[in-house]
Amino acid sequence: MDRELALEVVRVTEMAALASAEWLGRGKKNEADGAATSAMRAMFDTIAMRGTVVIGEGELDEAPMLYIGEPVGNQAIESPEVDVAVDPLEGTTIVAKGHGNAMSVVALGDRGTLLHAPDMYMMKLVVGPRAKGTVSLDDSIETLIDKVAKANNKRIQDVTVIIQERERHQHIIDAVREKGARVKLFGDGDVGAAIAACLPSTGIDLFIGIGGAPEGVISAAAIKCLGGEMLAQLKPQNEAERERCVRMGIADPDQVFTLDDLVRGDDAIFAATGVSDGELLQGVRYLGDDTVETHSLVMRAKTKTVRFIRALHNLENKPNLTWK
Repeated sequence: MDRELALEVVRVTEMAALASAEWLGRGKKNEADGAATSAMRAMFDTIAMRGTVVIGEGELDEAPMLYIGEPVGNQAIESPEVDVAVDPLEGTTIVAKGHGNAMSVVALGDRGTLLHAPDMYMMKLVVGPRAKGTVSLDDSIETLIDKVAKANNKRIQDVTVIIQERERHQHIIDAVREKGARVKLFGDGDVGAAIAACLPSTGIDLFIGIGGAPEGVISAAAIKCLGGEMLAQLKPQNEAERERCVRMGIADPDQVFTLDDLVRGDDAIFAATGVSDGELLQGVRYLGDDTVETHSLVMRAKTKTVRFIRALHNLENKPNLTWK
């Protein structure tokens, strides 16, 4: 992939965030998602790449959004061929309710490098670079806490585990507290939470829990850029979902995926723009006089460069914002 793609793709997440932020707190999640998707698709068309969506909203005959198999980019013959994973608005319910941690996210990999994950549950475990190579999905939560405490040179009581607040995770939450470590709960949107476990500035040492498999692949691209570690395993709920895994090329639905299984090769690009304030990024800010501020994160696995970008936008000059 050309390194210029890293800066180009952040324009895509900025545009989607600007479009969806207009719906923040208005109780209309479908409108917010639709605005983000339309803006993202329009901005993709301006980028020199031959992209194919491998993580999106569904197959062509099932979803009107950015669907699996959709070509994106200008498709010029001289442009690089890339896999594209998208979530135009991670946290549609978050935006509808006006809560925090909503983002627009995009991940890119060379053609054939991103896992084609079916839309189902996935168990996910993420640690930062210091604990890389020390953890396993077979470890108990107590053992995982011991390992990350040692790797990060922390006392047990100073270890923070971030977990999605769901009934299916209550036994993990209880075990963490019984161990004496800290629990940080979050609601919807686990991409940002997974990434936070790889950034020392967040104070989060471990991410664990069951969430969406497509979001897992998007998270994996970011974690590869940050030098962390991710382990994952699909959790099909019935025989139909197991068969779907096989149809999508996953011969063993019980396979434990490493980071290199989720994102093959030595390169990936990840970009995110905050819609509402969260662990990683500030949300869209309306400053008056048609000026809007965005905060984005963009990074590349090959160079391990991480950029935080603060941008000021003049809405009069954003024709792709379809709600205007």
